[in-house]
Amino acid sequence: MKKFLNDMLENAAELCDEQEFAEAIKIYDKILDTYPENIGALIDKATTLQRIGDNKKSLKLFNVALRIAPKNIDVLIGKGSVLHALEKYDDAIVLYDKALKINKKFALAYAYKGLALGEKGNTSNALEHFKKALSIDKDLELAKISKETALNLLDSRKTKK
Repeated sequence: MKKFLNDMLENAAELCDEQEFAEAIKIYDKILDTYPENIGALIDKATTLQRIGDNKKSLKLFNVALRIAPKNIDVLIGKGSVLHALEKYDDAIVLYDKALKINKKFALAYAYKGLALGEKGNTSNALEHFKKALSIDKDLELAKISKETALNLLDSRKTKK
């Protein structure tokens, strides 16, 4: 049964890669009908919903997942990402901090927190978080790009003064 479930999750992920989101969601729904507390399916469906811009439904699913697995880093980061998309940066930062308390070496959490701090106008602090992310994972593209953007923004502010 576990192999069947993993195959279904893999199939849905492949459909997402091919941007066949509606079909992927149907598979996640089938899984969740039988296994309503399957964290993988909840996370993947919530992420898929976010990818198609349905942040409110995505947030609801992440809330369900968080009740089931309150210390699951992927759930914390995923919900934080949705809150970020909804421009609830402070709420997102709280979740990124929770993830970092669980795993201080989670580069993506530092990068996402940096993005939220940047959105709030705290570019210097954001830059520190991008640097921290890169010190953990030097190949994390999100942190590389965001670090460069933050540096350019800080440089342009210095030039204007």
